[in-house]
Amino acid sequence: IDLTMEFDGNAPAYPGEPQPKIIRKETIEKSGCNTSRLESDIHCGTHIDAPYHMREDGKKLGDFDIGSFFGTAIVLDATKRNEKGEVVADVATAKGADFVFFYTGNSKNLGTEKYFKNIPVISTKTAQELLDLKATTVGLDSFTPDSEPFLTHKLLFSQNVRIVENLVNLEGLVG
Repeated sequence: IDLTMEFDGNAPAYPGEPQPKIIRKETIEKSGCNTSRLESDIHCGTHIDAPYHMREDGKKLGDFDIGSFFGTAIVLDATKRNEKGEVVADVATAKGADFVFFYTGNSKNLGTEKYFKNIPVISTKTAQELLDLKATTVGLDSFTPDSEPFLTHKLLFSQNVRIVENLVNLEGLVG
């Protein structure tokens, strides 16, 4: 199952950043091959945030051992939220998982303004629980797990946990 969204000129870009552009350079008819140029911000579509994103001393993706990108995974049902707008999920069921993904339901709002409003938030309490469980990667079907001052990002990055944003097709994998 592909958990990445289609990357085209409609892929969601972080608010305030330009949309990606795919520009046709050559065609088979004119030069014997099709080629294109891609212009995009890195935080567009499905992507992985590495600690360097918010920590000067943080690891970049290339600093991680390739083997750390493989492991066990679980998708948690995080469609419920508390009064603060934070996702509510049974994090204890993620014990032993390297990758913990949250299905928040926000991916159903892709292509609408609603995708960027009233975002599902992973609290620092939940982030600490994930650190205690030794998760290596946390992801969700939204463009960010938190908002300024990005405390969840920073807490996860302090322990070299990567964050995958803009996942899709999680709903069938819960449990």
